[in-house]
Amino acid sequence: MNNHIIRLCANTGFQLHLIKPFGFELDDKRMRRAGLDYHEWANVKIHENYDDFLSSENPKVLYAASTKGTQRYDKPNYQPGDFIMFGPETRGLPQDVRESLPAEHVVRLPMKADSRSLNLSNSVAIFVFEAWRQLDFEGCQ
Repeated sequence: MNNHIIRLCANTGFQLHLIKPFGFELDDKRMRRAGLDYHEWANVKIHENYDDFLSSENPKVLYAASTKGTQRYDKPNYQPGDFIMFGPETRGLPQDVRESLPAEHVVRLPMKADSRSLNLSNSVAIFVFEAWRQLDFEGCQ
């Protein structure tokens, strides 16, 4: 797990939802080694699978970040309670998950042609700060 994403969520007030199965180990020892404290860790909620996430969170609006998106990340009108979903850095979100959402909810970062995607933590930071900007940096000092 990328500790930068956990810290980003803690610093912005966003909650991080992790959906199993993970492609990484997640335990207290690794979190301490990553320099995370319990305050940062408190912003993480774990779900057993995608269906568990959907039923427990019942997202009113769910966006999917994907290189296959047709809408730029800054075009939606993000609202409190919206969710932005990211897939594994190596392969992105599964096709069936992307296709279960309205096309305008599959959003992308603009990139030059033939460029490799940004890493996951950079992509998450861009999306989070755009959504937070639209929410007038709610909760910020």
